[in-house]
Amino acid sequence: MKINYRILMGAMVGLAFSTSAFAADITGAGSTFVFPILAKWAATYKGISGNGINYQSIGSGGGIAQIKAKTVTFGATDKPLTSKELAAAGLTQFPVVVGGIVPVVNVPGVGPGQLALDGPTLALIFQGKISRWDDPAIKKLNPSINLPGRAIAVVHRSDGSGTTFQFSTYLSRVSADWKNNVGADTAIDWPTGIGAKGNEGVAGNVAQLAGSIGYVEYAFAKQNHLSYTKMVNKSGQTVEPTIESFRAGAANADWVGAAKNDFYVLFLDQPGAQAWPISATTFVLVYKNPPDAKATQDALKFFQWGLEKGDQLAVSLDYVPLPDNAVKAIEAGWKTNIQGSGM
Repeated sequence: MKINYRILMGAMVGLAFSTSAFAADITGAGSTFVFPILAKWAATYKGISGNGINYQSIGSGGGIAQIKAKTVTFGATDKPLTSKELAAAGLTQFPVVVGGIVPVVNVPGVGPGQLALDGPTLALIFQGKISRWDDPAIKKLNPSINLPGRAIAVVHRSDGSGTTFQFSTYLSRVSADWKNNVGADTAIDWPTGIGAKGNEGVAGNVAQLAGSIGYVEYAFAKQNHLSYTKMVNKSGQTVEPTIESFRAGAANADWVGAAKNDFYVLFLDQPGAQAWPISATTFVLVYKNPPDAKATQDALKFFQWGLEKGDQLAVSLDYVPLPDNAVKAIEAGWKTNIQGSGM
């Protein structure tokens, strides 16, 4: 069954303000990057357990704010918090799936996977220093494509976004100019472009605006039938965004070691011939000493089911399920770090 994620998102957001009839639902908020798989897991899990998932896809910044305000049981962010930040807020975090952030374009005559970009060129585009599609730097990467002399319209996130953190951190790693003059965070002072809310908003704007470029989690590119670009990775290879390239991008992760460092891990610009250079994961935030232990137990049971039983659902949306050693490290961390986890 095909799920309309925009409708489902609206329904979930609406439920966030409903009355006590939905009090038993598991509440969460944050990352739009992870929303497609959370929605799919939630639909299946409700049929199995009877427990609903009330998730607000509002961006990582909003998810961090809501878990700190104790208005939800869990937050979700694509920007991992440091051990110092977690300790100050009384939180712990764990990853759920790996996905890929992809540049998406609306260039007349250019289909999905036809255009190739590298990191330095991408940084110049999002700085406004490359402003037309027939710029020599783009043409050099795409000698066989007849690129139009059309202005580039940059679309970026307007909300506090972990996807922006990952994307801008990648650009900082491949461009000293970007690092020194723009930087990386969930919200940055964009040199050019128009803002849109959520992965949904960026995808929608790119779909409607000819000549545009944006960045979204890959599932949003597929759902909206957007033309994604290929990327030249750290090893100098041109790769397409696929579940295999996302997996290769995260292949060097030391999950057991990461568990000792509160799972603070980034997969950006990793070596490997097949590695997608902007691979990322989403982190779930919960309290170590939960204000509602039963609600946190229910949330952890949902994520345990997703991590152990939701692999095929994740793959169907081109997310990479976490390997067994990561899942074991996560579940061990719940027992150690979360009071009354019941796991």
